[in-house]
Amino acid sequence: MSSAYLWVKAFHIVFVASWFAALFYLPRLFVNLAMVSPDSHAERERLLLMSRKLYRFGSLLMVLALALGLWLWLGYGVGSGQGWMHAKLLLVVVAIGYHHVCRSVLRRFEKLENRRSHRWYRVFNEVTVLVFAATVVLVVVKPF
Repeated sequence: MSSAYLWVKAFHIVFVASWFAALFYLPRLFVNLAMVSPDSHAERERLLLMSRKLYRFGSLLMVLALALGLWLWLGYGVGSGQGWMHAKLLLVVVAIGYHHVCRSVLRRFEKLENRRSHRWYRVFNEVTVLVFAATVVLVVVKPF
């Protein structure tokens, strides 16, 4: 293993974990937004500002995580032709989709068009935990 490979792998892990941290917290902000009373404009605007900034930062983290993951996969052949990698790539697509759904949810909050309860967002928030846990298990255990 080359030194460059280990650096790429280390930073890939850092950016994936950081991206998921943003995906863990952004829906938590949605929970709070769903609970804001209609007359609390300052609180709503503060939560929207935090959500926008976190979404943008999470997007940057996602791009870096994906770029480094592609480098590992295409540049070093990590997981090529192995079943666990195909499953992991499916979960990556799910995570990207979830990220974009978060953008749509944020837009609905900005337009005052949210129709979901804070309870729904609490469940929505758990999706990323399952995706992250399954991805880690696939990468570490390589079950197939």
